[in-house]
Amino acid sequence: MGLRVANLRLPVNESEADVLPRLAKILRIPPDEIESWRILRKSLDTRDKHQIQFVYNLEVSVADEAAVLRHAPGGVAIEPYLEEPFSLPDPGTEPLAYRPVIVGSGPGGLAAAYFLAAQGYRPLVLERGPAVSQRIRDVKQVDSGGPLAPESNYLFGEGGAGTFSDGKLTCRLTGPDVRRILELFAECKGKPGILYEHRPHLGSNRLPAVVKAWRQRIEAMGGEVRFQCKVEDLDWAEGRIRGLKTSSGYLRADVVVLAIGHSARDTYEMLYRRGVPIVPKPFQFGVRVEHPQELVNRVQYGSNRLEDRLGSADYSLVARGRHDLFTFCMCAGGYIIPSVSEPGYFCTNSMSLSRRDSVWANSGLVVTVPAEAFPSNHPLAGVELQRRYERLAYEAGRGEYLCPVQRAVDFLHNRKTGSLPRTSYPRGVVAARLAELVPPPVVEALHHGLPILDRKWQGRFLPDAVLAGPEARGSSPVRLLRDATTRLSPGIDGLYPVGEGAGYAGGIISAAVDGLRTAKAIIARFAPVH
Repeated sequence: MGLRVANLRLPVNESEADVLPRLAKILRIPPDEIESWRILRKSLDTRDKHQIQFVYNLEVSVADEAAVLRHAPGGVAIEPYLEEPFSLPDPGTEPLAYRPVIVGSGPGGLAAAYFLAAQGYRPLVLERGPAVSQRIRDVKQVDSGGPLAPESNYLFGEGGAGTFSDGKLTCRLTGPDVRRILELFAECKGKPGILYEHRPHLGSNRLPAVVKAWRQRIEAMGGEVRFQCKVEDLDWAEGRIRGLKTSSGYLRADVVVLAIGHSARDTYEMLYRRGVPIVPKPFQFGVRVEHPQELVNRVQYGSNRLEDRLGSADYSLVARGRHDLFTFCMCAGGYIIPSVSEPGYFCTNSMSLSRRDSVWANSGLVVTVPAEAFPSNHPLAGVELQRRYERLAYEAGRGEYLCPVQRAVDFLHNRKTGSLPRTSYPRGVVAARLAELVPPPVVEALHHGLPILDRKWQGRFLPDAVLAGPEARGSSPVRLLRDATTRLSPGIDGLYPVGEGAGYAGGIISAAVDGLRTAKAIIARFAPVH
């Protein structure tokens, strides 16, 4: 048992080293009577520009908890605290004829493979793209104007789409599974602060090393990863999985974890043909909005020059309406990138390095497109919608993966931007009418919401805002159905859909947690492979 101390506030000029004396003063005990303490959550309160503060939630161990609770002061919350421990189930008894196969090495697949390997199941991970070292070279080639590698890009390859993202590890979920995943990121060349920061961030320069370290741990525990091995067909009959046809040959399997990611469109099509239960799902679609980072710093920090101490400022905004417009994957000090996996299509995303030192700030500006807005009732109609507008964007970019852009004020006045603005996009930009490159609900939400966001920034949001798009890969447009208890695909014993690609996660951490929980279900049912 310990105590939880919430809402402890420190000025931004005080560091974590100042927490202990401030904590002792609040608890009204000498510092040496605090046996141990750790940060549970650390966030930044920028609402009052004259008094920007760090806000801490802490776990504290003291000898006389009752006395501390009796004399608890106002202003902070002090209460008994007992953290639920992380645990894995005891192995089941049902035998496995073959080792479990994990399709995909994104966070969902890596987490499932790690915890299965830790319990002696010797999982086999199949990744359609190359190892991260080759993937880095291929991504740099695209950024410098070179050709797209369809199986090695910002979306495919070791680590999945998250490897070259902003590296944000935020998650709305809580509990021991989330904590264990964050610990695993920290252990695999991450940083300790991700365990408690309100918006933990690693950066695209650090994530490749994390992904590689994670894979090496899996291999050290008996797992195996095969790169450039694409699953081309699924073999199941009489209600049970039997194996997989891959680009490297046929594999027998009685347990398959599908962690395919939200952009494996060819795999979606194969699964649909094979009769795997799949339904359309609402998903995020919109544009990216870019501002000078200096403007964002001043909006968030006021006249205080805090960026050297606190780093580039970020933001989160919502404009309510018939279709809510909201910021998504805000990338402080970052870059707009080509989120492309298929030749002939174009889509944007963003990334930043660990220092977030670009002079630009960008964010997704998206709406949730309902299934009723899809072109048909087909299970893959959302994919069709993505492709329709990504194709138009590719054509607007002259077939060279130039990024279509438009100043926000020009968008609102339905006029094409004249002189091209400077942006962070590496391959160059082209002026376009973005209303022609996104679905009608997005156009409606932008016209309604952009003036609202401008008012929230006291008139500073619109003048320098540049819209780039489309942003069509915010989440999966399909859901692979599964049983809530067994986590199995209905009618296909042995098939476990997980992560963002299956429609059950919305980011790096939630996808990894989903993979962990599926690993728990497999462990509880089956005995380790001999």
